[in-house]
Amino acid sequence: MAEILPEDGCAGTLVGRVRTAAGPSVVAVRADGVFDISRAVPTVADLCNAADPVALAHSTGERLGSLDELTPALLAPIDLQAIKAAGVTFAVSLLERLIEEHSKGDLSRAETVRGELKSIIGVDITTIKPGTPEAEALKKTLVARGAWSPYLEVGIGPYAEIFTKAAPMSAVGYGAEIGIRPDSDWNNPEPEVTLIVNAAGKIVGATLGNDVNLRDMEGRSALLLGIAKDNNASCAIGPFIRLFDATFTLDDVRKAKVELEVTGPDQFRLRGQSDLSRISRDPTDLVTHAMGKLHQYPDGMALMTGTLFAPTEQRTPGGHGFTHMVGDLVSIRSPKLGTLANRVNHCDKVAPWTFGTSALMRNLAGRGLLK
Repeated sequence: MAEILPEDGCAGTLVGRVRTAAGPSVVAVRADGVFDISRAVPTVADLCNAADPVALAHSTGERLGSLDELTPALLAPIDLQAIKAAGVTFAVSLLERLIEEHSKGDLSRAETVRGELKSIIGVDITTIKPGTPEAEALKKTLVARGAWSPYLEVGIGPYAEIFTKAAPMSAVGYGAEIGIRPDSDWNNPEPEVTLIVNAAGKIVGATLGNDVNLRDMEGRSALLLGIAKDNNASCAIGPFIRLFDATFTLDDVRKAKVELEVTGPDQFRLRGQSDLSRISRDPTDLVTHAMGKLHQYPDGMALMTGTLFAPTEQRTPGGHGFTHMVGDLVSIRSPKLGTLANRVNHCDKVAPWTFGTSALMRNLAGRGLLK
């Protein structure tokens, strides 16, 4: 399964979670196999909150098997962490959110609205740094034109959009089905680098995420964000967390490129790329907006950083843009983080989420792993 790994294989410090007969186990992925390190650290949250996560990740553990053998049992590599997301962090995504809003979630009007908005805004918003005097001046101009929006407020205003993407323990991992609501007819994947942050607000590593979005739902009203974002299996994270060490640093995150490929049962193929160097707010700034003196997460958090990718390619002749079909295979890859792959199904057809935080605590206690 070389394609699941980063381009340098197991050179970095890779940790994850695997479903075993005993229950979910924290594992280290190494060149010679996958090792259960649950005796040293029962949860990934504990690992990330430790003084030296990398040292813990190199703890002696039981070899469970090769990565090829364990791939079908992979879980999302987080557990107790809050699952948060940052929105409208790229100029392109800002424009697409405005299109959703102004078209009221109607895919057939998207292209017309796109042209209208470019004319109304009148400047290259990629040059506007959020929270600056230039951003405030543009806000006043657009307010006067009646063109201000909640999306512009978080896109170029002083405060970032930070929302709860999903409940702890609800994310799916590599190979699992991801869900879209059956009553949505305009939706897409959102391939994102996901920061792994400990309780002190320190970024200790990163992984990949798919912040599945129902564009028609969110476009009807910003107040429908919860319905648009948080549904059964609508959040995929993985395949592994790569902890910061000599081989991988925050600067690697800042310049990360994320590639997306969607392959459909209709033979449709969509490719795209997101480049974190073009993000409007630094990853550390996003963390500051998400947690600190005003808001703590004692188990840490996974923070999706947003995406540059906004698909507009026509899927069908005479169609109005891209939307998912059941059976789509979504592959997200970044050279330093590996590949996250999931197949699309309707939320009510995906296996229901039944193993939550209380189940995990009971399981760990029964295995004698809690101290």
